[in-house]
Amino acid sequence: MREVARRDKDARFTALLHHVTLWRLREAYWPIRPKAAPGVDGVRWSDYGLDLEVNLQDLHVRVQSGRYRALPSRRAYIPKADGRQRPLGIAALEDKIVQRAVVVVLNAVYEVDFRGFTYGFRPGRGPHDALDALSVGLYRRPVNWVLDADIRDFFGQLDHAWLRKFLEHRIADKRVLRLIQKWLAAGVVEDGEWTACEEGSPQGASVSPLLANVYLHHVFDLWVDWRRTQARGEVITVRFADDFIVGFECGEDARRFQDELRQRLAKFGLELHPGKTRLIEFGRYAARGRQRRGLGKPETFDFWGSRTSVRGRGRERSGSGASRSQSGRGRS
Repeated sequence: MREVARRDKDARFTALLHHVTLWRLREAYWPIRPKAAPGVDGVRWSDYGLDLEVNLQDLHVRVQSGRYRALPSRRAYIPKADGRQRPLGIAALEDKIVQRAVVVVLNAVYEVDFRGFTYGFRPGRGPHDALDALSVGLYRRPVNWVLDADIRDFFGQLDHAWLRKFLEHRIADKRVLRLIQKWLAAGVVEDGEWTACEEGSPQGASVSPLLANVYLHHVFDLWVDWRRTQARGEVITVRFADDFIVGFECGEDARRFQDELRQRLAKFGLELHPGKTRLIEFGRYAARGRQRRGLGKPETFDFWGSRTSVRGRGRERSGSGASRSQSGRGRS
């Protein structure tokens, strides 16, 4: 699959579900965190494992025959740094298993397509890799301006119709598309009340990071590749999920990019977070220019828990809150 995807960028895969084998379901079960909170089914990892082979064989038959039914996610909340609550969707155990297995299959296709400047929730990539790439770009390229951007409520705003269109660029297997639609339409349960999800993908579901990357691949990454060819000066990009940094040599390019990005996101039901998006003068060249003009040091910005600032010739990184487990290899 990976070789076909690499050779033919227009290939659409018609037979993917048979790759969700019993062996792959078993491999998806073991990395799940044993003490993870259960979903609406109330089934814990250890309970399912008491008769693991029988349970997985039955699950495999249901998935392949189309009798598998997705359960709604259980709504939970975790505190955010700003004091607000971040909503999470805790999937039922079998939904976690099937989603993980499907993600492994789809990664064989999408890892060929995804751009090198994206790092969020991809195999073998994590926040530290994104920070290293950003460090190299800021030091080696003539960056004078930085757009530090965040998309407002990204996981909650994914447009299902657009997502289906994006998926169909590569996936022609109707059974896999129906599986994904089942997860999107399953809804959430909070305080015993079920709510339909007309848009978005539950943050915390195993399949959500891949769907988010597919969405932003079409909305942002491909557009940025084209947009960079229209700039007068150099442009660098580093994206981790819905957080991204775009560095510019020319201030005019930066301001025009920000305006056009707002229009681009609006077309697909997204918007920049006004409180978390800033265009600042930044970089070692900017530091020298500001010094000549009698201005203070360039502003700093935070990227995945790491404050970025300029010190002399290079860049200083401090207060890193990033974790290797965010690469997608950790348990959930």
